[in-house]
Amino acid sequence: MPDPLHPDAPRPDDSLYDELLELALEAASRAGELLRDGRPADLGVAATKTSPIDVVTEMDIASEKLITGFIAGHRPDDGFLGEEGVSIAGTSGVRWVIDPVDGTVNYLYDLPSWAVSIAAEKDGETVVGVVAAPMRGETYQAVRGRGAFRNGERVRHRPAPPLSQALVGTGFGYLTERRAAQAEVVRTLLPQVRDIRRGGSAAIDLCDVACGRLDAYYERGLNPWDLAAGVLIAQEAGALTGGRPGQAASGELTVAASPAVFGELQPLLDELGAWHD
Repeated sequence: MPDPLHPDAPRPDDSLYDELLELALEAASRAGELLRDGRPADLGVAATKTSPIDVVTEMDIASEKLITGFIAGHRPDDGFLGEEGVSIAGTSGVRWVIDPVDGTVNYLYDLPSWAVSIAAEKDGETVVGVVAAPMRGETYQAVRGRGAFRNGERVRHRPAPPLSQALVGTGFGYLTERRAAQAEVVRTLLPQVRDIRRGGSAAIDLCDVACGRLDAYYERGLNPWDLAAGVLIAQEAGALTGGRPGQAASGELTVAASPAVFGELQPLLDELGAWHD
Protein backbone atom coordinates (compact mmCIF):
# COMPACT_ATOMS: atom_id res chain seq x y z
CA MET A 1 0.00 0.00 0.00
CA PRO A 2 1.23 3.57 -0.65
CA ASP A 3 2.35 5.60 2.35
CA PRO A 4 -0.48 8.17 2.85
CA LEU A 5 2.02 10.69 4.25
CA HIS A 6 4.43 10.20 1.36
CA PRO A 7 2.31 9.11 -1.64
CA ASP A 8 5.23 9.39 -4.07
CA ALA A 9 7.49 7.16 -2.02
CA PRO A 10 8.36 3.80 -3.61
CA ARG A 11 6.20 0.91 -2.45
CA PRO A 12 7.90 -2.22 -1.14
CA ASP A 13 6.96 -4.24 -4.24
CA ASP A 14 7.77 -1.59 -6.85
CA SER A 15 11.27 -2.82 -7.58
CA LEU A 16 10.04 -6.41 -7.79
CA TYR A 17 7.26 -5.46 -10.18
CA ASP A 18 9.73 -3.52 -12.32
CA GLU A 19 11.95 -6.60 -12.50
CA LEU A 20 9.05 -8.91 -13.37
CA LEU A 21 7.81 -6.54 -16.08
CA GLU A 22 11.26 -6.23 -17.63
CA LEU A 23 11.67 -9.99 -17.73
CA ALA A 24 8.18 -10.54 -19.15
CA LEU A 25 8.73 -7.96 -21.89
CA GLU A 26 12.08 -9.43 -22.90
CA ALA A 27 10.84 -13.02 -22.81
CA ALA A 28 7.74 -12.15 -24.86
CA SER A 29 9.86 -10.24 -27.38
CA ARG A 30 12.29 -13.14 -27.81
CA ALA A 31 9.49 -15.69 -28.13
CA GLY A 32 7.60 -13.48 -30.58
CA GLU A 33 10.68 -13.16 -32.78
CA LEU A 34 11.22 -16.93 -32.69
CA LEU A 35 7.62 -17.59 -33.68
CA ARG A 36 7.50 -14.92 -36.39
CA ASP A 37 10.89 -15.51 -37.97
CA GLY A 38 11.29 -19.22 -37.29
CA ARG A 39 7.91 -20.50 -38.44
CA PRO A 40 8.52 -23.43 -40.82
CA ALA A 41 6.81 -23.23 -44.18
CA ASP A 42 5.55 -26.78 -43.63
CA LEU A 43 4.47 -26.27 -40.01
CA GLY A 44 2.29 -29.15 -38.86
CA VAL A 45 0.51 -30.46 -35.80
CA ALA A 46 2.82 -31.99 -33.19
CA ALA A 47 0.03 -33.20 -30.89
CA THR A 48 -3.61 -32.73 -29.98
CA LYS A 49 -5.15 -32.05 -26.57
CA THR A 50 -8.86 -32.05 -25.77
CA SER A 51 -9.96 -32.96 -29.32
CA PRO A 52 -8.47 -33.46 -32.81
CA ILE A 53 -8.92 -29.73 -33.54
CA ASP A 54 -7.26 -28.57 -30.29
CA VAL A 55 -3.69 -28.61 -31.55
CA VAL A 56 -0.10 -28.11 -30.46
CA THR A 57 2.68 -27.28 -32.91
CA GLU A 58 6.41 -27.77 -32.50
CA MET A 59 6.68 -23.97 -32.21
CA ASP A 60 4.36 -23.85 -29.17
CA ILE A 61 6.78 -26.17 -27.42
CA ALA A 62 9.87 -24.26 -28.55
CA SER A 63 8.36 -20.95 -27.43
CA GLU A 64 7.50 -22.24 -23.96
CA LYS A 65 11.01 -23.64 -23.52
CA LEU A 66 12.53 -20.31 -24.54
CA ILE A 67 10.34 -18.33 -22.13
CA THR A 68 10.76 -20.59 -19.12
CA GLY A 69 14.49 -21.00 -19.70
CA PHE A 70 15.06 -17.26 -19.99
CA ILE A 71 13.04 -16.37 -16.88
CA ALA A 72 14.40 -19.26 -14.79
CA GLY A 73 17.90 -18.13 -15.66
CA HIS A 74 17.18 -14.84 -13.89
CA ARG A 75 14.78 -16.06 -11.17
CA PRO A 76 15.45 -19.75 -10.48
CA ASP A 77 13.17 -19.92 -7.41
CA ASP A 78 9.99 -18.83 -9.18
CA GLY A 79 7.12 -21.12 -10.12
CA PHE A 80 5.76 -21.71 -13.61
CA LEU A 81 2.46 -22.77 -15.16
CA GLY A 82 2.45 -23.12 -18.94
CA GLU A 83 0.02 -24.38 -21.54
CA GLU A 84 2.42 -26.94 -22.94
CA GLY A 85 2.97 -28.75 -19.67
CA VAL A 86 5.43 -26.86 -17.49
CA SER A 87 4.26 -26.86 -13.86
CA ILE A 88 6.75 -25.90 -11.14
CA ALA A 89 5.68 -24.83 -7.66
CA GLY A 90 8.62 -22.54 -6.87
CA THR A 91 9.57 -21.11 -3.48
CA SER A 92 9.69 -17.33 -4.05
CA GLY A 93 5.96 -16.51 -3.99
CA VAL A 94 6.13 -15.56 -7.67
CA ARG A 95 4.57 -17.74 -10.36
CA TRP A 96 4.69 -17.17 -14.11
CA VAL A 97 1.60 -18.10 -16.12
CA ILE A 98 2.54 -18.57 -19.77
CA ASP A 99 0.75 -19.12 -23.05
CA PRO A 100 3.59 -19.53 -25.54
CA VAL A 101 1.25 -19.17 -28.53
CA ASP A 102 -2.24 -17.90 -27.83
CA GLY A 103 -4.14 -18.55 -31.03
CA THR A 104 -2.33 -21.72 -32.09
CA VAL A 105 -4.82 -22.57 -34.84
CA ASN A 106 -4.36 -19.07 -36.30
CA TYR A 107 -0.61 -19.59 -36.14
CA LEU A 108 -0.90 -23.01 -37.78
CA TYR A 109 -2.85 -21.49 -40.68
CA ASP A 110 -0.52 -18.47 -40.90
CA LEU A 111 -3.26 -16.07 -39.82
CA PRO A 112 -1.88 -13.00 -38.01
CA SER A 113 -4.03 -13.04 -34.85
CA TRP A 114 -1.78 -14.87 -32.41
CA ALA A 115 0.21 -13.69 -29.41
CA VAL A 116 2.60 -14.58 -26.63
CA SER A 117 1.00 -14.09 -23.21
CA ILE A 118 3.03 -13.89 -20.00
CA ALA A 119 1.68 -13.02 -16.55
CA ALA A 120 3.43 -12.90 -13.20
CA GLU A 121 1.56 -13.65 -9.99
CA LYS A 122 2.73 -12.62 -6.54
CA ASP A 123 1.22 -14.67 -3.72
CA GLY A 124 -1.61 -15.74 -6.02
CA GLU A 125 -2.49 -12.28 -7.40
CA THR A 126 -1.65 -11.30 -10.98
CA VAL A 127 0.61 -8.24 -10.76
CA VAL A 128 2.23 -8.08 -14.22
CA GLY A 129 0.82 -8.89 -17.64
CA VAL A 130 2.43 -8.75 -21.08
CA VAL A 131 0.87 -9.77 -24.39
CA ALA A 132 3.04 -9.52 -27.50
CA ALA A 133 1.31 -9.68 -30.90
CA PRO A 134 4.22 -9.68 -33.38
CA MET A 135 2.15 -9.67 -36.58
CA ARG A 136 0.40 -6.53 -35.33
CA GLY A 137 3.69 -4.97 -34.27
CA GLU A 138 2.14 -4.39 -30.85
CA THR A 139 2.97 -5.24 -27.25
CA TYR A 140 0.48 -4.64 -24.46
CA GLN A 141 1.53 -4.43 -20.83
CA ALA A 142 0.21 -3.68 -17.37
CA VAL A 143 1.41 -3.61 -13.79
CA ARG A 144 -1.29 -3.69 -11.15
CA GLY A 145 -2.13 -0.14 -10.14
CA ARG A 146 -0.12 1.54 -12.90
CA GLY A 147 -2.43 1.49 -15.93
CA ALA A 148 -2.28 -0.34 -19.25
CA PHE A 149 -0.10 0.45 -22.25
CA ARG A 150 0.28 -0.47 -25.93
CA ASN A 151 3.76 0.11 -27.34
CA GLY A 152 4.40 2.48 -24.45
CA GLU A 153 1.25 4.57 -24.94
CA ARG A 154 -1.44 4.47 -22.25
CA VAL A 155 -4.71 2.92 -23.36
CA ARG A 156 -8.27 3.09 -22.05
CA HIS A 157 -11.44 1.18 -22.79
CA ARG A 158 -13.88 2.55 -25.36
CA PRO A 159 -16.65 4.89 -24.14
CA ALA A 160 -19.60 2.61 -23.52
CA PRO A 161 -22.41 2.53 -26.09
CA PRO A 162 -25.80 0.96 -25.42
CA LEU A 163 -25.58 -2.81 -25.58
CA SER A 164 -27.48 -2.72 -28.87
CA GLN A 165 -24.53 -0.83 -30.40
CA ALA A 166 -21.75 -2.83 -28.76
CA LEU A 167 -19.18 -4.77 -30.77
CA VAL A 168 -18.60 -8.00 -28.85
CA GLY A 169 -15.78 -10.50 -29.22
CA THR A 170 -16.04 -14.15 -28.27
CA GLY A 171 -14.46 -17.54 -28.85
CA PHE A 172 -15.47 -21.17 -29.00
CA GLY A 173 -14.20 -24.34 -27.38
CA TYR A 174 -12.93 -27.46 -29.10
CA LEU A 175 -15.41 -30.03 -27.80
CA THR A 176 -18.49 -30.63 -29.95
CA GLU A 177 -20.98 -30.37 -27.08
CA ARG A 178 -19.51 -27.09 -25.88
CA ARG A 179 -19.48 -25.57 -29.34
CA ALA A 180 -23.14 -26.43 -29.83
CA ALA A 181 -24.06 -24.73 -26.55
CA GLN A 182 -21.94 -21.69 -27.40
CA ALA A 183 -23.63 -21.43 -30.80
CA GLU A 184 -27.00 -21.23 -29.07
CA VAL A 185 -25.77 -18.34 -26.90
CA VAL A 186 -24.52 -16.50 -29.98
CA ARG A 187 -27.79 -17.13 -31.82
CA THR A 188 -29.71 -15.36 -29.06
CA LEU A 189 -27.14 -12.66 -28.35
CA LEU A 190 -26.39 -11.57 -31.93
CA PRO A 191 -29.69 -9.71 -32.56
CA GLN A 192 -29.16 -7.76 -29.31
CA VAL A 193 -25.72 -6.25 -30.13
CA ARG A 194 -24.07 -4.38 -33.01
CA ASP A 195 -22.14 -7.45 -34.13
CA ILE A 196 -19.95 -10.30 -32.89
CA ARG A 197 -16.31 -10.95 -33.74
CA ARG A 198 -14.38 -14.21 -33.34
CA GLY A 199 -10.65 -13.48 -33.55
CA GLY A 200 -9.17 -16.72 -32.27
CA SER A 201 -6.90 -15.35 -29.51
CA ALA A 202 -8.37 -14.65 -26.09
CA ALA A 203 -5.31 -12.64 -25.06
CA ILE A 204 -5.65 -10.33 -28.08
CA ASP A 205 -9.42 -10.00 -27.59
CA LEU A 206 -8.90 -8.91 -23.98
CA CYS A 207 -6.28 -6.40 -25.09
CA ASP A 208 -8.67 -5.14 -27.77
CA VAL A 209 -11.18 -4.37 -25.02
CA ALA A 210 -8.39 -2.51 -23.21
CA CYS A 211 -7.56 -0.51 -26.35
CA GLY A 212 -11.14 0.30 -27.33
CA ARG A 213 -11.23 -1.95 -30.39
CA LEU A 214 -13.98 -4.05 -28.84
CA ASP A 215 -16.70 -2.92 -26.48
CA ALA A 216 -16.80 -6.32 -24.80
CA TYR A 217 -15.50 -9.87 -24.90
CA TYR A 218 -16.75 -13.08 -23.34
CA GLU A 219 -15.82 -16.74 -23.51
CA ARG A 220 -16.35 -19.99 -21.66
CA GLY A 221 -13.57 -22.52 -21.22
CA LEU A 222 -10.48 -20.35 -20.91
CA ASN A 223 -7.47 -21.66 -19.02
CA PRO A 224 -5.38 -19.58 -16.58
CA TRP A 225 -2.72 -18.97 -19.24
CA ASP A 226 -5.33 -17.74 -21.72
CA LEU A 227 -6.67 -15.01 -19.47
CA ALA A 228 -4.12 -14.05 -16.79
CA ALA A 229 -2.23 -11.31 -18.63
CA GLY A 230 -5.13 -10.07 -20.74
CA VAL A 231 -7.53 -9.70 -17.82
CA LEU A 232 -5.03 -7.55 -15.92
CA ILE A 233 -4.41 -5.38 -18.99
CA ALA A 234 -8.16 -4.90 -19.49
CA GLN A 235 -8.64 -4.04 -15.81
CA GLU A 236 -5.80 -1.53 -15.84
CA ALA A 237 -7.38 0.10 -18.91
CA GLY A 238 -10.51 0.72 -16.84
CA ALA A 239 -12.63 -2.15 -18.14
CA LEU A 240 -14.58 -4.39 -15.79
CA THR A 241 -13.88 -8.10 -15.77
CA GLY A 242 -15.57 -11.06 -14.14
CA GLY A 243 -17.31 -14.36 -14.62
CA ARG A 244 -20.80 -15.08 -13.41
CA PRO A 245 -22.26 -12.21 -11.34
CA GLY A 246 -20.17 -11.72 -8.23
CA GLN A 247 -17.38 -14.01 -9.41
CA ALA A 248 -13.97 -13.46 -10.94
CA ALA A 249 -13.10 -14.36 -14.51
CA SER A 250 -12.41 -18.08 -14.77
CA GLY A 251 -12.69 -21.11 -16.97
CA GLU A 252 -16.41 -21.19 -16.28
CA LEU A 253 -16.88 -17.77 -17.87
CA THR A 254 -14.75 -14.73 -18.62
CA VAL A 255 -16.32 -11.35 -19.40
CA ALA A 256 -14.51 -8.06 -20.01
CA ALA A 257 -16.17 -4.83 -21.12
CA SER A 258 -16.53 -1.11 -20.73
CA PRO A 259 -18.27 -0.64 -17.36
CA ALA A 260 -21.74 0.25 -18.65
CA VAL A 261 -21.67 -2.52 -21.27
CA PHE A 262 -20.46 -4.96 -18.63
CA GLY A 263 -23.44 -4.06 -16.46
CA GLU A 264 -25.83 -5.10 -19.24
CA LEU A 265 -23.90 -7.96 -20.80
CA GLN A 266 -22.84 -9.98 -17.75
CA PRO A 267 -26.37 -10.66 -16.44
CA LEU A 268 -27.60 -11.36 -19.97
CA LEU A 269 -24.85 -13.95 -20.51
CA ASP A 270 -25.71 -15.50 -17.15
CA GLU A 271 -29.35 -15.71 -18.16
CA LEU A 272 -28.42 -17.27 -21.52
CA GLY A 273 -26.34 -19.93 -19.77
CA ALA A 274 -23.02 -18.90 -21.31
CA TRP A 275 -21.33 -20.37 -18.23
CA HIS A 276 -22.30 -24.00 -18.88
CA ASP A 277 -22.42 -26.49 -21.75
